Formats: sequence, structure tokens, C-alpha cells
Amino acid sequence: MSHSHTAGIRQAQKQKTRQALLDAALQLLEEQSLSSLGLREVTRAVGVAPTAFYRHFRDTADLGVALVEETLGSLHATIGEALAESGDDVRIDRTVALIAELVRTSPAHVRFIARERHGGVQPVREAIGAQLRRFADEVAAAFAGEPEAAGWSEADLQMLAGVYVDHMVMTACTFLEAGPEGEEQVGSVARRQLRLISLGRRHWLD
Repeated sequence: MSHSHTAGIRQAQKQKTRQALLDAALQLLEEQSLSSLGLREVTRAVGVAPTAFYRHFRDTADLGVALVEETLGSLHATIGEALAESGDDVRIDRTVALIAELVRTSPAHVRFIARERHGGVQPVREAIGAQLRRFADEVAAAFAGEPEAAGWSEADLQMLAGVYVDHMVMTACTFLEAGPEGEEQVGSVARRQLRLISLGRRHWLD
């Protein structure tokens, strides 16, 4: 077996263990906050020695930051597609559907973000904040390219984008609490709230 092939297998195995640690931590975090999570709990759940943890993460905060990336990092492209839609109504429908889908497929991830956004682990709070600011920048850039944005100041565009991002986070939390049976009601309210923001946006400079 060639050296590169062996290295490839080792790399794949390492990636698998890393993912197993992330998945196990996420499951444990359903019941507790990150600040109370012990790395021994995580390694026990995966069936590896505690020392193995340090091959992948510096500490549980580092693992938490990786979970933030896993949850929010992949969303930029998807949100970008929703923003690229023409017409506010289509964009609103796409955005709310996207958040509902995220909560449906990754409830534990969403719960983790909701809990740790103001949680006790500073690097994780900062990582979530940085990701949400990135979303706000992307939303502001999308709005800046539209005719309705003529005459808007940079600060006002950022403020508007912040309102949209805060609303996305709030909507995700509400979907999570409502469960599948409340999904339709939550989606309907979220769309109406976004339409209200959208109307306000059109009259902001009056």
C-alpha cells in the first residue's frame, strides 16, 4: 500500500472521529449548556480516550466554535440564493421556508445556536456573533444593489439588515418551540412580519 494511500485512510479516519465527537457533543448539548459539558462525557460517548479529543480540538469551547461553523457556515450560500430572488414576496417566502427546513432537518443545531448565542462560553458567543454579522453584511449588500436602496445611508442599510437577521434567528427559535404541528402558524406570522418590515422599508425615506 502506498504511503499516500495510507495517509489518505488515516486522514479519513481522523475526519470521521472529529465528526463523531461533534455529533456526540451536539446530542449531549440537547440536555445541557456548553459551559457544563465535560470533554470526558464526549469522548465516552464516542468510545475514544480523552487524550484523543486533543487531536481534534483544544477544548470544549473550540469544539463549540466548530459546531457554530457546521451550523451557520453552510447557510451563507443558501441564504444568498434566497436573497437573489427578485420581488420581496418571493424572497420572504423562500427565506421563511428555508428557516423552517433548517429547523426540521437540524433541530439540535438550531437549539445549540439559540442557547449559546448569549451563553457562557465567550469564543462560541463571538463565533455566533461573527457569523450573524456576516449574514447581515450579505443582506445589506443584496439590498444595496436594489433601486429601492437609492438614497439610503450605509448605516441605515446595516440597521435594516440587522433587523432581518434578528428576525431569522427569532423565527428559527419560534419554529423550534412550536414543533411540527405549529409550523404553519409560525410560518404565516413570520411572513406577515417580514412584509411589515418590507413595507416600512419602502417608506423609510418619505
